Amino acid sequence: MCLFQFTARRLVSQAYCGLKASSSKKQKFCLEMARPSSNMADFREVFAKAKHIAIITGAGVSAESGVPTFRGAGGFWRKWQAQELATPGAFARNPSRVWEFYHYRREVMLSKHPNPAHIAIAECEKRLSKQGRSVVVITQNIDELHRKAGTKHLLEIHGSLFKTRCTSCGNVAANYKSPICPALAGKGAPDPDTEDAAIPVEHLPQCEEDGCNGLLRPHVVWFGEALDPGVLTAVEKELDICDLCLVVGTSSVVYPAAMFAPQVSARGVPVAEFNLEPTPATNRFRFHFPGPCGTTLPPALARHETEIIS
Repeated sequence: MCLFQFTARRLVSQAYCGLKASSSKKQKFCLEMARPSSNMADFREVFAKAKHIAIITGAGVSAESGVPTFRGAGGFWRKWQAQELATPGAFARNPSRVWEFYHYRREVMLSKHPNPAHIAIAECEKRLSKQGRSVVVITQNIDELHRKAGTKHLLEIHGSLFKTRCTSCGNVAANYKSPICPALAGKGAPDPDTEDAAIPVEHLPQCEEDGCNGLLRPHVVWFGEALDPGVLTAVEKELDICDLCLVVGTSSVVYPAAMFAPQVSARGVPVAEFNLEPTPATNRFRFHFPGPCGTTLPPALARHETEIIS
């Protein structure tokens, strides 16, 4: 039985987007272990030998591109935090307000660009693929900046801002329209004094499948919703074969992603954390590199002197 079969079964039935570690789980993360190394030369030796590299990314990577995280102090859109709007209940009660929020986020993202961390990952994947080595990116981010940077092997466990799902027929489709529908043009301002647009449901984004016209919703995993079991199965397979794991720009407190790297580490695979500061999982890992990901990651993933490029 592979390591992640148990994990996947639990996640499909029990894990929901946005769950944070309980205090007991946080304590488990802080087991007494050797202090992680920040020796880049040692990491580079491990990197040079790795055949299957899994890179788990979080909001910290996107924050360096100027993407709002909507977490912590000041993380509000108007007078609401994301967890008050990104729920099935909020959408059922006020789909217009939720669509204004996501329309704002979509429009912001259309103006943002990949930063050196995104680019380093994409370039590493392209280079290593020519050597018969693989890189997979498992991201919690919904902004598609990895895709824009050129990453091909990408698992978006929380969905995408630029996909929609019909609440009637269930059809999922890519959608890069700006605005996504005429009624949302100029709407979504984040200022706390802005009044809700109160757009009628029939004027919100509608399904374009023949004869449907159902109300569309963002194809993202909201708080309280289960993650896609198909995506989780793909994640399980990648983590089970990886021989090096990087954790980049994530706080390691939101489940289920918080458990991925510690379980990889538990089977003896080197894990390297790249984050502004230590996290509850840091002491479980072999390496920790503090600082902005856009600064620390490019030299870590650059071509190693032992690589042979044909």
